[in-house]
Amino acid sequence: MRMAGEPPSLAEEPGATNRCEPCKDFHPAPEIEGETPMGSERTEMRKRQTSVAQETPSSTQAQPDEGNQGSNACCFCWCCCCSCSCLTVRNQDERTRAASHEHRTDAIPDCEESSTPTLEDVNAWSQSFDKLMRTPAGRNAFREFLRTEFSEENMLFWMACEELKRESNKKRIEEKARLIYEDYISILSPKEVSLDSRVRELINRNMLEPSRHTFDDAQLQIYMLMLRDSYPRFMNSDVYKDLVQLLSEKSAEA
Repeated sequence: MRMAGEPPSLAEEPGATNRCEPCKDFHPAPEIEGETPMGSERTEMRKRQTSVAQETPSSTQAQPDEGNQGSNACCFCWCCCCSCSCLTVRNQDERTRAASHEHRTDAIPDCEESSTPTLEDVNAWSQSFDKLMRTPAGRNAFREFLRTEFSEENMLFWMACEELKRESNKKRIEEKARLIYEDYISILSPKEVSLDSRVRELINRNMLEPSRHTFDDAQLQIYMLMLRDSYPRFMNSDVYKDLVQLLSEKSAEA
């Protein structure tokens, strides 16, 4: 009841409505744990959940695409760290090149045809490197020693240059020069010989018009390398000492 002179309450005013009920749709009260949202609140929540579910796969797909773009960028660097088509092509090229070198290596005989050296021949090898390199038996013995030092390519290169000098056919000269370059000069070859930059530049110029003397400077440099470095060790090696002992015993028995 209302006392005399007391203003009417909002509920009693003419045309007044209960504003609490309609406001729930626009200003929902904080949810109480365990309470289930009703009416338009539930509809709004379902719409939000559906929107989030649709956005999640698209954002997930965008991340791999960005990663792929980053991976493609690394295809142009030297490491080729990505698993992409360019890496596959490069691996195929390397396998082809390695197979080619392996085939050529197998085609090279382990030693030259030669008669059994005499004790006098073997003793002459100790007098000079030139006398050693002049005879097939001397080259075979020295080559056997170089295998133990993993430097046989020096002798193989020297022998290939000697063979090139004996060639007279222009087409064959060009073909042999190309093979020598690929096998012993190219930095991609497993049998690359050690040459200084001056000689390499000279070879590159000579390869524009290959001749029998394209590798003369390189052959001389490798010859001097073997003379100064490998030859002294060969004379003190078991390969040479065992050969001298064997021939000395045979000579004594005879």
